[in-house]
Amino acid sequence: MKKLSIFLVLLLSFGLLAACGSKETTSNSTNSTEKKELTIGATSGPYSDMVNKAIKPILEKKGYQVKVVEFSDYIQPNLALANGDLDANLFQHKIYMENFAKENNLDLSEVIAVPTAPMGIYSKKFKSLDEVKEGSQIAIPNDPTNAARAFLILQDAGFIKLDPAANPLTVSEKDIKENVKNLQFKPIEAGQLPRAVESVDLAAVPGNFALAAKMNLLDALVLEKMPDQYRNRVVVNTKDLNKQFVKDIKEAVESEEFEKVIDEQFKGFGKPEWMLKRKQ
Repeated sequence: MKKLSIFLVLLLSFGLLAACGSKETTSNSTNSTEKKELTIGATSGPYSDMVNKAIKPILEKKGYQVKVVEFSDYIQPNLALANGDLDANLFQHKIYMENFAKENNLDLSEVIAVPTAPMGIYSKKFKSLDEVKEGSQIAIPNDPTNAARAFLILQDAGFIKLDPAANPLTVSEKDIKENVKNLQFKPIEAGQLPRAVESVDLAAVPGNFALAAKMNLLDALVLEKMPDQYRNRVVVNTKDLNKQFVKDIKEAVESEEFEKVIDEQFKGFGKPEWMLKRKQ
């Protein structure tokens, strides 16, 4: 009987050790399958630069291999993200992301807003807003959300008056109640707006495309007063939102190292509210 008891104790001990070994193996397996190769998409110019200079180095210190893919439009980065060619992208503001996802039946989520270059009204024909003539033609973005930004800038500049009942984030040409200078609007794909500066009287150019075209933000006749909803953000597929690589991207953007690079190499970019609040 005593021998049987000893045998049972030894059997139980081996069982416990085997279970512990199994848990350890499972844990190691989980760690080994964590995603360590990331592909991040961004529009060419300042936001691909931001990924390369301010985000990628921090992620590499965390053990990631990061590939940056550049795009020249606002459509492909989200489609590439949705079909799995990208793990994250950086090029769009909240309103655009939500509208695009709804129209294309995509499930996207924002991770964190980043410092963003403002849209501006540029001209080769006029040196100031006071010189703008009656009937001048202005090129504006052809996507609704960025067009709304252009109309808000023009209202702030005193060129148009919008319907007070209209949602400022979705205003369009039909919401114009008064066109003081009788401006003529020419919708153009956003990436082509820097070129349009040469051929039209005025052009409302998003900051990222202005900088990609080597334009100086301070050359604008006027820059927008940007609401936080229009600041660009890192976006991922919603199914990935709680994954470790997403948490690490967010942590990278929140780091002091990231903000230092922004202050040194992205001067003039408006910082998001979360970044300003931590300095208070």
